[in-house]
Amino acid sequence: MKFETQCKVCRREGKKLFLKGERCNTVKCAVVKRKYPPGMHGPKGYPRLSDYGRQLREKQRLRRSYFISEKQFKNYFEKAKKITGNTEENFLKLLEKRLDNVVFRASFAESRKKARQLVTHGNVLVNGRRVDIPSYLVKVGDAVKLKEKKSIIKKAGEQILQNKNRETLPAWLNIDDKKLEIKVLKDPAPEDLPQEYEMESIIGFYSR
Repeated sequence: MKFETQCKVCRREGKKLFLKGERCNTVKCAVVKRKYPPGMHGPKGYPRLSDYGRQLREKQRLRRSYFISEKQFKNYFEKAKKITGNTEENFLKLLEKRLDNVVFRASFAESRKKARQLVTHGNVLVNGRRVDIPSYLVKVGDAVKLKEKKSIIKKAGEQILQNKNRETLPAWLNIDDKKLEIKVLKDPAPEDLPQEYEMESIIGFYSR
């Protein structure tokens, strides 16, 4: 997903996916400025969707929010089905426990894309060891820390200050803003998971 097309992705879904971080909360947001899908034919409304279309759009919205490929996304669904318990919750738990998402949730990066870059560039340590795989799933007891590099520390510090009034941080994570360290206290509980997605539609899409 290229940076210059991220606003079009949000417009396609008709909802903010916050792919550009803080910019998405401003009047510059493309979803606010252009309340219609992208295309060469100019402003037009969103088409009426069939049940399949609604399921597809919701699946795409969740997948693109976490900035992952279709293959990875489907693999998470298959894995969630094999875990005992509620498939919808298991699916979201797997997405939330991704290393890049954990860095994003701690507000150490302005978006999941930026968090992914931090990880792939080797700037994130897990239990003292460098991990450069964004899809790495954290476990209870893991300690995630940003690399002690002046530019990294400065950027993360600015992001923390910018998000000073951010919403309550995830209860399953203990976040130390000064040390730029995250400790995984437990697995995400149902109330810790995102509530804005129609998981029933997404499960229905893959269960056809």
